[in-house]
Amino acid sequence: MRPTNTSARATPSARAIRFYVANGLLDHPEGKGTAATYHYRHLLQLLAIKIRQREGQTLDIIKGELADVQGDQLEKRVATALAPALGVGADVVSRAADDSFAAWRRVQIADGIELHVREDSPAARESTLIAIRESARAALGREEHR
Repeated sequence: MRPTNTSARATPSARAIRFYVANGLLDHPEGKGTAATYHYRHLLQLLAIKIRQREGQTLDIIKGELADVQGDQLEKRVATALAPALGVGADVVSRAADDSFAAWRRVQIADGIELHVREDSPAARESTLIAIRESARAALGREEHR
């Protein structure tokens, strides 16, 4: 998968982390200098930043989105975004109450966008669903930059 934002490609450096802190994207760590300590919330904030960058968002937009987000909300956002990539809860199979319809696989593409694929379709293979999901995410990212 190719990120839509080239700054999302690299693992964040110490310099990038300091930049995020200085610009209010990450909370200040406890302590200073080499004694600075980052915690779980910092990790969640960093993951949220990198996820949104990969989706094509600017740091200004990300900063606004993360302002005043509580820990449990931040954790849920990150978990929801990472679940499909990790294969955890990526697909939800649902059936009609009377079993008169085939089962469908539900894959989250982005916030408010889902892909539904009938389970007996050749496109329901895990590798195909991942490729479709990543292609759709890339297309959404490119579309936002126009």
